[in-house]
Amino acid sequence: MIFIKKKAAWFFLLVLASIFSVSLAAQNIQHERTTINVEVPVRVFKGDTFIDNLTLADFEVYEDGKLQSLEAVYLVKKTAIERREETTPFLPDTKRHFYLFFEMTEYDPKIREALNYFVDEVLLPGDELAIVTPMKTYRMKSEMFNDAGRAKVFEQLLGILRRDILVGSAEYQDVLEDMKALALTMVGAVGLSSTNSQSPMAGDPFGSSGSVYDVGTSVEEQLQMYAACLSRLENLRQVDKAQVAAFADHLHGQSGQKEIFLFYQREFIPKLDPIVLNAYMSVFNDRPDIVQTVTSIFEFFRRETPLDVDVVKNAYSDSGASVHFLFLTRPAPKVPGVTMQEQSEDIFTPFREMSRATGGYIASTANINAAMRSAVAASENYYLLYYTPKEYKSDGQFRSLRVKLKSGNYRLSHRLGYIAD
Repeated sequence: MIFIKKKAAWFFLLVLASIFSVSLAAQNIQHERTTINVEVPVRVFKGDTFIDNLTLADFEVYEDGKLQSLEAVYLVKKTAIERREETTPFLPDTKRHFYLFFEMTEYDPKIREALNYFVDEVLLPGDELAIVTPMKTYRMKSEMFNDAGRAKVFEQLLGILRRDILVGSAEYQDVLEDMKALALTMVGAVGLSSTNSQSPMAGDPFGSSGSVYDVGTSVEEQLQMYAACLSRLENLRQVDKAQVAAFADHLHGQSGQKEIFLFYQREFIPKLDPIVLNAYMSVFNDRPDIVQTVTSIFEFFRRETPLDVDVVKNAYSDSGASVHFLFLTRPAPKVPGVTMQEQSEDIFTPFREMSRATGGYIASTANINAAMRSAVAASENYYLLYYTPKEYKSDGQFRSLRVKLKSGNYRLSHRLGYIAD
């Protein structure tokens, strides 16, 4: 976060401005200059243990490779400033804004334990909470959970989250089921069945799967329908670039400490088993159109990253927020004759880089509660460093930041820079 202080010759006008919100520009003040102060939250670990005994003299901050002169360091635990050391006094805003994003296509009952821990042990009076589901955003004050109705409010919140995940992903799940049914039907189209002893899927009912597609549809039609389903799925997964940019702007303009917990569930797309693909190549070797279509759909399909990763990294690093990316793994569903192939890399990469750029926590796990606890533990303790950039220019360019310790083998996390605007 960047703080701007305006200094003028007439001190009494500054006092009046602070009391009556009078615009200094309207007072025709002369000799005004602008001072830019940069705030850098830094977390220092030895293994998984936060190091809390560092001083101003231990840190070095480099902007675009140039060593800066630190003016203050504050040790913060939760919302309390535990220790301060300053040559220039600042007023750190330690109020916390929490955002919990649930990018999930299936509801996991383990959410209850993780959310209950967050509400019971993390939220403090004065904290603000926003929960973002596939349907909408819910904003609430921490005080809602402090009265006698806490349990009721929590259960209502959990019910809303479950409903929104189920409803918000209903069309997505329908398309996946259509694709599974089509893939099963296509297995039968090349003669693989429960009587085919050469197939490792022997014993599975390929030819008559009960699919609505296995009667009166040609191979060409099945392929067209599968391609159409794939297109529908991609449209449902589209990332709104404008919304991603707008949220970064919103965070940039928000004071205090901003902690974002992003739960993203591993995704799978049904593809034909390699043995089935080989059977297609053999059965339809005289139909290059079919072979080419099958190959393009099942072998060469790749998702392009929907966001410019560098732009996202710079915007969220500049926002002053910490993004904690929790990638929720899960085993692939088992479908006879079908390989459920993971297709998460297009969204995984920008989310991961967003987290790295903000100094956030990253985990890949099937345990939602453990991931939440680890992310919270990594976020609640930090140092706030302040400095005035040398030769500052408001040119809209990204300034890279690097924080080092003069001694000690520690792991540091911090935002990677800011935009000089």
